[in-house]
Amino acid sequence: MIQWPSDEAFQPLGQFRKDMERFFNSNFPSFFQNGFSFPRMDVRETDNEVIVTCEIPGLEKKEDLFIHLEGTELQISGKVEKTEKKESEQIHQEERYYGSFLRKITLPAKVDENSIRAIYKNGILEIRASKLQTNNRKTIAIEFQ
Repeated sequence: MIQWPSDEAFQPLGQFRKDMERFFNSNFPSFFQNGFSFPRMDVRETDNEVIVTCEIPGLEKKEDLFIHLEGTELQISGKVEKTEKKESEQIHQEERYYGSFLRKITLPAKVDENSIRAIYKNGILEIRASKLQTNNRKTIAIEFQ
């Protein structure tokens, strides 16, 4: 008789499947800088809020940054202007990114569009949004006959 493993043995595979689905459904970043997505970002979630933090050094004008939300898809785009090279300068190494960028991610929860706040300070963009509180639980009355 064959003895099959318990369901607990397959739990890591279930988590791996969820991680892969999240990866492939998150819309690949449109630009890769040295093997990393630009801008780099962290997405965190609390009981009440979704927080997205992005590294976007070099922004000088508010008009060079755009944030759009459609459903749970957050899109961050803009451009970082390159400082002009002086003729007396000779570049030996250039690693910083300049130019347009676009990054799309799927948020881990639906958020209240009216609660979104974005702050850019010292090269870091922080976006905070309150999660929509949905209570899909419903008690069903049982009819006994």
